[in-house]
Amino acid sequence: MSENERTLAAGTLGHGDTGASRRQLPVSQGPRVPVLRPSLIDLPHGGYRKLIAWRKSETIYQGTVVFCRRFLPARGDRTVDQMVQAARSCKQNIAEGSASAGTSKETEIRLTGVARASWDELREDYLDRLRTIGALPWPENDKRAMEARKFARAHPDWADWRGIFESRSEETLCNLSVMLCHQTYALLTGMIRRQEEEFVRLGGIRERMHAARMEARGDGWEKALFVRLEASGCAQELDARAEEMRAAIGQAVLSVRQKKGWGGDGGVAGTQGHRDADAPTARREK
Repeated sequence: MSENERTLAAGTLGHGDTGASRRQLPVSQGPRVPVLRPSLIDLPHGGYRKLIAWRKSETIYQGTVVFCRRFLPARGDRTVDQMVQAARSCKQNIAEGSASAGTSKETEIRLTGVARASWDELREDYLDRLRTIGALPWPENDKRAMEARKFARAHPDWADWRGIFESRSEETLCNLSVMLCHQTYALLTGMIRRQEEEFVRLGGIRERMHAARMEARGDGWEKALFVRLEASGCAQELDARAEEMRAAIGQAVLSVRQKKGWGGDGGVAGTQGHRDADAPTARREK
């Protein structure tokens, strides 16, 4: 140990500590972070900033603010507030829906639907503006429209559009905004479909809470048995699966009895005994 290291150790540990005591001190590893198992109730959620739909929504919102500042009066026109609020509503509802997905898929679906509806409102505002200035929407096969759609698919972020919204004509920006609304509307429709599938697969929060409670009580096996029986393709397969389950339960009961020293032949004899006990009776009846 160098002189500086000895001085630092003495200053940190205090006077009177020996080298041996210093060597025995445990090295701090920082606070221990508990490792939590995945929640059965609170599903993965958030991460909306990575969604293409949200990134396009942010672009349309920022673009709408610039558009209104450049081409609409700052005072006395309610259209400005309506357009900005419609654009803001979409991106905010996507964010809120994503955060709500952990505990309520129903809320996520509802808020995503609200976001999609906001684009219908904003798209109509831009189409109205085109009519006001005496311009027409670009036809779908127009060269400008095709180039704009291609650019928008590859560039969803506001940084790629800022210069365009700050320099292009009112007619061009109206058509570009309508196109962006169309693309985002389609993305949100796809999101809603996936959210519906997840809701069907995972259920609502009440179902997950009940399932978590059943697992904590050890009742989950009932659902597993029912699911396996319900998957049978015909009556014969159902009977075969039920027989397999009875045999497995009998073996499990026997194993537990032997392990605990309770004696008896357990569930194996009991499972088979239903048929064996009935056989003599049937012969006597003959």
